[in-house]
Amino acid sequence: MNLPPAVSPDGADRAFQVDLRGLVDLLSHHLYSSPRVYLRELLQNAVDALTARRGLEPDAPDGAFGIRLFADGSVVRVEDDGVGLSEADVHTFLATIGRSSKRADGIAEQRGDFIGQFGIGLLSCFLVADEIHVLSRSARTPDAPAVEWRGHGDGSYSVRTLPASARPLPGTTVTLTPRSDTGEWTRPAQVHALGRHFGSLLRHPVTFSDGTAGAPAVSVNPEPAPWAVTFPTPGSRSRALAAYGEEVFGFAPLDTIELDLPAVGLKGIACVLPEAVPAGRRHGHRVHVKGMLLSEQADEILPEWAFFVRCVIDAESLRPTASREALYEDDTLAAVRDALAERLRQWIARAAASDPELLGRFLRTHHLAVKSLAVHDDEILRLLLPWLPFETTDGHTTLDEFARTHRTVLVTSSVEEFRQVAAIASAAGLGVVNGGYTYDRELVHRLPEIRPEASVFDLDPATLTAHLDPVDRATELAASAYLALARDALAVFDCDVALRTFHPASAPALLVDSREARHERTRSQLAREQEGGLWGDILGALRQEAPRAQLILNQLNPLVRTAVAIDEPELARTSAEALYGQAALLSRRPLRPAESSLINRSFLDLLAHALRKDS
Repeated sequence: MNLPPAVSPDGADRAFQVDLRGLVDLLSHHLYSSPRVYLRELLQNAVDALTARRGLEPDAPDGAFGIRLFADGSVVRVEDDGVGLSEADVHTFLATIGRSSKRADGIAEQRGDFIGQFGIGLLSCFLVADEIHVLSRSARTPDAPAVEWRGHGDGSYSVRTLPASARPLPGTTVTLTPRSDTGEWTRPAQVHALGRHFGSLLRHPVTFSDGTAGAPAVSVNPEPAPWAVTFPTPGSRSRALAAYGEEVFGFAPLDTIELDLPAVGLKGIACVLPEAVPAGRRHGHRVHVKGMLLSEQADEILPEWAFFVRCVIDAESLRPTASREALYEDDTLAAVRDALAERLRQWIARAAASDPELLGRFLRTHHLAVKSLAVHDDEILRLLLPWLPFETTDGHTTLDEFARTHRTVLVTSSVEEFRQVAAIASAAGLGVVNGGYTYDRELVHRLPEIRPEASVFDLDPATLTAHLDPVDRATELAASAYLALARDALAVFDCDVALRTFHPASAPALLVDSREARHERTRSQLAREQEGGLWGDILGALRQEAPRAQLILNQLNPLVRTAVAIDEPELARTSAEALYGQAALLSRRPLRPAESSLINRSFLDLLAHALRKDS
C-alpha cells in the first residue's frame, strides 16, 4: 500500500513508500508465471486457515471444515470455514505487504503446518481484479463481529466492522470482481478447472458451484491420492497407480515406482517413460506440498541421470520459494533428492533380480540412462553391465555374451573408427566394441571388474594392421611402382599406402585414420601457415609428430589386383585417388572439401578414360 513518509528529523529512519501498481506489475511479470495463480493463492490461504482452525478445535470431526468455490461470470468467490480474522488481524495482516498471518502469536511455532510462508499471496488477486473484498469472522473469540476489508488496485483500502449476522459462522470469504480482460482466468469453467488443477490432492473438502439454479455443488477433489488408498491386492494397487500416472502425464507408464519417505512426509509415484528420451533431457515433475500443487516442472527433485521417469509427489516438509512455483534449494531438498534416487536404484535392482522381462523392456528403452548411472554407481554396474546392449563386431549384444567369445576385447574411441574397422576386424576374428557412444568406452573398460578373465584394450591402428597378412615379396616388388605413385597422389592427405591381404575379399581398401591423428595434422598445418607469428609459436609448441593415415589395399580383391598392374601413370594416380575416396566414404566420417573434390574428380577421370577406351 502507499504509505506516507514518516516525519522525522534529518538523519532519522524513514518509512519506504510502496507503489502498489508497480508491485503488482512486478509480481505478474517476474514472480508468478501466470495470472491463474490467483486461485492457487486463495486456495492456499483457505487451507492454512482451516489448518489453524483445526489447531483450535482438534476434536472437530473430519470434513467439518471445508472450502467452497463460486464463479458465475461476474464474480469469483472463495469461502472457507477457517480460523478467520479479527479487526486487529485485518489491520495487521491485510494492510501490510509481506506480513503473514502465520506469524501471529501462537502460530509462528507451527509454521511448518502451513503452505504459505511469505504473506504476499493476496496481492496476486490484483492480477485479475481491481478490487478485493474480504469478509471474515474470527474463531478465536466466540462473540467476535464480522470484519469487512476492501483493497483497491490504487493502493487504498477500507476496513469496517459489521454485525455478527453478516457472517454467522467463523471463516473468511474473498470476493473478486474480475476485470474485463481477465475472462480466460475467471470464467466458471476455468475456475472449476483451476480448482481441480491446484487442489485435486487437498485433504480438506473443496466444492465448486457456478450458481446455476438447482445444480448441486461439485467436488473439486472427490478422490484421495491413490497411494493414500488401501487396495485389496498388490495387483489392483499397481493398476490404480499406473492409471493415475496415465491420467496425470498422458502416457501409459512402462512401470510405476511407489515413493514413500516418512521422514519428510513424502508419498507419490515415479512413472517410467515408455519411450526413450535424449540423454540429459530433464522432465519436469509434478510436486504438491501438503496437497496443494506447487509445480509441474520441478526438475530439481531428482538427479540428472533419472531422466527416464516422471514423478508426482506430495510432501509435507519441502519448502516452496516465494512464488510457490518451485522448491527452495536447501539441505532437506538435497536429502530428498538422494533418497528418491536410491528408490530408483532399488527398483532397478529388484527388476534385475526378479523380473527379467521388465528389465529387458526397460533396458531396450532406457539403456543410455542406465549407462550414465552405471558409470558412477558400482552396484548398478555390477547388476546391469552384463545386461546392457553394445554395438560390437558380433552385432548388438551384451558384454557378458561378447566376453564369452572374445577374452580380449578391443574398444574404439569413436563411432567412425568402429565403422572403419568393423568388417575387417570381424573377418580377422578380433572382438571390437564400438566405444564411440556416450558412456560406452568407459563402461567397456570396467568389464574386468565383472569378468576378471576378460582383458580390455583400446584399439589402435597398429593392433589392426598387425592382424593383416603381408603379401609375398614378389607381389610387393611388382606393385612397388604403383604404390609409389599412389603415395605421391595421396601425400596431400598425409596418407601412406600399403598392400596387404585381408578378409572380406570384397573390401578393396581400408582407410586407417583416427580422429586424433587428423586433428594433430590439422594443427601442424595451421602452425606451418602461421609460422613466425604469435599463433604459429603457440601451435608450434603444441605440435607433435602427427601420425599419418594409412590406405591399406587388399591384394585379395580383384579390383586392386587390376589396379596395381596399371602401367599408365595418370591412370594409376586416378585409380589410387578413387580407392582412397571409396575407403573414406565407407568410414562414414565427415569429408573434408579436398576429399570431396578428389572423389568427384577421380570418378569423372575414370569415366572419361572408360569412354575413350570404348570409342
